[in-house]
Amino acid sequence: MNPGARRRTRLLFCIIACTLNALALAAEDDATSRIVNSYQKAYAEGRDLIPPPETNLDTSSIAERLDLQTVMPGGVLSGSAFLASDGTIVKLVGVQGCLSVEQVEFAGLWTTCAMLSLAGLTSTLDEAKAAAGDAVPCHFLGQNTGTPTVRFAECFFVKDGQAQSLSEVLIVKGLAFAARDRAGRAIFPEYAQAEESAKRTRSGIWANAHFTRPYGARYRANPTMN
Repeated sequence: MNPGARRRTRLLFCIIACTLNALALAAEDDATSRIVNSYQKAYAEGRDLIPPPETNLDTSSIAERLDLQTVMPGGVLSGSAFLASDGTIVKLVGVQGCLSVEQVEFAGLWTTCAMLSLAGLTSTLDEAKAAAGDAVPCHFLGQNTGTPTVRFAECFFVKDGQAQSLSEVLIVKGLAFAARDRAGRAIFPEYAQAEESAKRTRSGIWANAHFTRPYGARYRANPTMN
């Protein structure tokens, strides 16, 4: 079995185990709604309030020592982060939502690129939760100090008997980009391939003929990676 197949098999077993232990997601209170609204408003204006990692994140740990924890997602905060039921922010390491307020067309409607990414994570996270009893298993790579706590992770779910990466699904659908380091290299090379596939099939954002992926510094959401 090749390394990629072994990784998918391990993910499948770990996800199933986490799903069996899932609890019902608690309803959001007014304070939570205010937090979600403030983050979403800033993101819709092209500002991501979630800081990058304070320390190096060892992304190789996903393949070498996978440790999935059950997370109960709450409101989506950006194109690549959501609020968990315990009040912490979970930021997906391998994907970066679109921050541009450029107008793009999607399904016959005009919206901004940032709003498309917000809606994309919302719908994809709902899909993942529906497949896993309102919970998703995540592998955490680190967290920032301060309040609220920001935790950096990759999250997964099972669809049609296959382990799916939430980040990769967003990229394949053309709703977000492969996150890159300071040198412009994709954090996970397979996600860069997924992005190229979305461009070829003109999925999501890439259906717009004049849209160019912004590789600027603000799109390098994970600058401290090993």
